[in-house]
Amino acid sequence: MTDKEITSFKEFYPFYLSEHMHPICRLLHFLGTTGVIALILLSILGISNSWIYAPLFGYSLAWIGHFIFEKNSPATFKYPMYSLIGDFLMFFHLLIRKEKFDSTK
Repeated sequence: MTDKEITSFKEFYPFYLSEHMHPICRLLHFLGTTGVIALILLSILGISNSWIYAPLFGYSLAWIGHFIFEKNSPATFKYPMYSLIGDFLMFFHLLIRKEKFDSTK
């Protein structure tokens, strides 16, 4: 985490990306967010009540990425709302290829 208190999402997002440098961590976040969206859509369409599992699915993959690959603590613990927004924004940026899965290239 950063020592400076973050007070806006504009400040937070570069920090968020810096905490998600490992390509497998980014992939796990992408897959987790894809699963969250799918589970919510299935619930909205009346196919199942799977929305209840969305947070468990998304966070479990993301936290595996942090604890095993990044070896850092998820930003969710200190900045839960910014982190949620950051996850969906990073998902979108990965989807449109504004961000890369391997941020070192």
